[in-house]
Amino acid sequence: MSLASMFIPNRVRYEGVRPINIHLLRLIYFLMAAFVATDAWRSLLTHQGPWDPVRAVAICVWATYPTLSVLGLIHPLRMLPIMLFAIGYKALWLIFVAYPLWRSGTLAGSPAEGMTYVFLWIPLPLIAVPWKYVFETYVKWPKRHLAGSAKQTGQPGQHSGTRGLVVAAAEEARSA
Repeated sequence: MSLASMFIPNRVRYEGVRPINIHLLRLIYFLMAAFVATDAWRSLLTHQGPWDPVRAVAICVWATYPTLSVLGLIHPLRMLPIMLFAIGYKALWLIFVAYPLWRSGTLAGSPAEGMTYVFLWIPLPLIAVPWKYVFETYVKWPKRHLAGSAKQTGQPGQHSGTRGLVVAAAEEARSA
């Protein structure tokens, strides 16, 4: 694989996503599993005494999503919701916690300072995520499902299950 081919969308192997994005996603999934999961699981397994419920939820979430990111090493595009979750909560935390502390001059030396430095790496997943794929897969999903459900039943307009209800509603809205 040449360097130039890393930047050309691969329709056959990666659903039209550039290989560089796939490799960056795998790197981030690996880093999540190697660092976030190990720290969170260590905290869970070595904790003694009663838990603060809010801190316990945070540690459990930090143990779960990076553990699931191991699946992202195998299926990087299927595990994109894990990546979107991580980007979302880190961005919100930086906006609503770190930025006000920084603006008031109290971030340095605060308990939030260390986490801020970790969360400031958010541009790496922002670069790695294939945003066109995310939009086409998670925002424009009715069009994709319309074509898929017609293929499944063999006849347009016939749908089964919950997906069928959504597809039928989309078709009805389109014809109205």
